[in-house]
Amino acid sequence: MIKIVKFKYSNTALIKQAFDIRKKVFVIEQKCPPEIEYEFEETSTHFLLIQDGDAICTSRYRETDKGIKLERFAVLKEYRKQGAGHKILKFMLDDLKKFNGLIYMHAQIDVVPFYEKMGFIKEGEVFEEAFIMHYKMKLRR
Repeated sequence: MIKIVKFKYSNTALIKQAFDIRKKVFVIEQKCPPEIEYEFEETSTHFLLIQDGDAICTSRYRETDKGIKLERFAVLKEYRKQGAGHKILKFMLDDLKKFNGLIYMHAQIDVVPFYEKMGFIKEGEVFEEAFIMHYKMKLRR
């Protein structure tokens, strides 16, 4: 059974599960410095995908001066390519249906095709963020 939970930073039990996933994916696996991984947490809306009682995927969004920025998509390695990323992104976009402004993200190069299938388009040139190459992508409306 799969469920997706939307929560705020103040939910310490859920934020710990989200941070555990992000630590495994970003800090350990991708070698992202922890001091830049954990920022804007209090102002973000967080999401956790729970499958059969286990938290396997997380993401968040936050409001910026440009619009809504989708961030920190992380799926535990053993659960990748099984649709968790698709499910959590779709849930987030459904949550933002009434938002009429720009919805965008900074996508790592290797997952650009996934986001393109989900309705995002690349904008601008490739750039480095947290020692990983990214493209800015925005939701096509």
